[in-house]
Amino acid sequence: MCGIIGCIGLRDVVPDLVEGLRRLEYRGYDSAGIAVLDGDEIGRRRVKGKVRDLEEDLRRHPLAGGCGIAHTRWATHGRPSEDNAHPHVDCSGTIALVHNGIVENYWSLKERLRGEGHVFRTETDTEVIVHLVEKYFRGSLEGAVRAAVAELEGAFAVACISSRDPGKIVVAKNGPPAVVGLGSGETFISSDITPLLSHTRRVSYMDDGEIAVLTPAGVRFETFAGAPVEKAVETLTWEPAMIEKRGFEHFMAKEIFEQADVVRDTLKSRVSLESGRVFLDDTGIAPAVFREVDRVVFIACGTSYHAGLVGKYLLETLAHVPVDVEYASELRSRDFAMDRRTLVLGISQSGETADTLAALRAAGEKARAVLAVTNNLNSSMARAADGILDLHAGPEIGVAATKTFVGQMAALALFALGFAQAREALGAGESLALVQELQRVPHKMDRVLGRAGDIERAARRYLACEHYLFLGRWINFPIALEGALKLKEISYTHAEGYAGGEMKHGPIALIDEKMTTLAIVPRDRVYEKMLSNIAEVQARSGRILAVAFEDDAKARAVAEEVFPIPEVHQLFSPFLTVLPLQLFAYYSAAAKGLDVDQPRNLAKSVTVE
Repeated sequence: MCGIIGCIGLRDVVPDLVEGLRRLEYRGYDSAGIAVLDGDEIGRRRVKGKVRDLEEDLRRHPLAGGCGIAHTRWATHGRPSEDNAHPHVDCSGTIALVHNGIVENYWSLKERLRGEGHVFRTETDTEVIVHLVEKYFRGSLEGAVRAAVAELEGAFAVACISSRDPGKIVVAKNGPPAVVGLGSGETFISSDITPLLSHTRRVSYMDDGEIAVLTPAGVRFETFAGAPVEKAVETLTWEPAMIEKRGFEHFMAKEIFEQADVVRDTLKSRVSLESGRVFLDDTGIAPAVFREVDRVVFIACGTSYHAGLVGKYLLETLAHVPVDVEYASELRSRDFAMDRRTLVLGISQSGETADTLAALRAAGEKARAVLAVTNNLNSSMARAADGILDLHAGPEIGVAATKTFVGQMAALALFALGFAQAREALGAGESLALVQELQRVPHKMDRVLGRAGDIERAARRYLACEHYLFLGRWINFPIALEGALKLKEISYTHAEGYAGGEMKHGPIALIDEKMTTLAIVPRDRVYEKMLSNIAEVQARSGRILAVAFEDDAKARAVAEEVFPIPEVHQLFSPFLTVLPLQLFAYYSAAAKGLDVDQPRNLAKSVTVE
């Protein structure tokens, strides 16, 4: 969840480190800091607050140097404060370290180190690491880091510099992501690739149990035991322009309006409009596996969990196979039944979600195969899985996922069709009709997004509403959950998502003139039942907004406001129904003047438990 950036080169690295921190802001944070080697001393600046506050501090108290590390912190151990902000230093002030993760045995280590005379100045678990490095330092920074990490329990990615062993940055990884960027006369370390795009396209991804020693000339990898490691150098395909706002006020708005193209790119070259065939060869999972399993399990968290629920309806409808959708945090904590006739899909936009990664690894020991559904082909999940289902969504900077959610739905729709075809659960004619319907979806999404102005005006009219109930049934029940989540995440408005049939089992007690209900009512197999739910809300003086087909006179007769969508095949309606809900949440938050791209307390990638 925290962000790490480090650089060593032949010029002043401070501007690059600050720029890197700005690129990492989307991960979520509450403080920021930087440390650089300037001659034979370490200079350090830290602030509670935003990167812009750190920049102001650096303007007043400049730093310069050719080797440095920087950090954005999301508080776990210890409140947000300047003292608790990274980088941390040892007793002598000659070693500085940044850390992403959690040290589970930090308390026992801290007590032991205190007994040995080390002085602690913060409330963080991270500080024990820098004191361990100090304890074991014998002239070699990598040797000290190697000895220190041998004592750590938990997840960590650390980057360390020392004025007693200058000319290098030492990195160790066990859990959270770490990417090395190879430039010309400079080398970088980062928590993800976004800060690297402006400097280099050549990267190496660190694996767990590895140490990297960075110098201006390049990098050397070794295991925690000290054995040398040969790493592949990969070329990034993302362009620097992809992480710019391109004229939008917020990244979230830009990403919402990119969603039709995300679906187009996900479908591209994977479907035949002549035969209706879906090609899943690039997943790395053989079609025979699809025929052999008799159960599918989706593992995910948050928005990815909602995409998994949509996938469940698609797969059960098209392939007639039982599907479970599990919260990764719950699955990994219990004794779960799974065997060699189970196929597991882990869903995570970053591929680094700690709970999903751990659950995927545990499931991999029991299941027939595991497939990673991710936007990052080089993520930990992608490397841990037997195959990968790529989203083709490009970088997503806004913390609240939008285009990756739609990308996940598109990938799962393709998976459901391909899975059903492999099992011969769909006839050729039915497959062709469905593929052609899916191919029309992006154009219809563009039509919905073209009405964004109407949704913005509606969001402003309902800005005083403090409580929302989102209702949906069948394949749009997950969209009700997702719509409520988006409103909560970025506008800080209380909202609950429910299956329409569950309203009478409790939530109806909340309905009055102060409660606004947002109902999702496309004409599908549960249309009449949803109209009954709306009537029940209306009878209790509840305010009603609806997402409905453009020509739906019944919905217009009962709702104060209708967000119209084009008619679409019922299995693919979530691609359209989610768009007004995303826009409504976005415009509500923007009208309140909130930090849309970086909502409070949230992080883009939850890389620790």
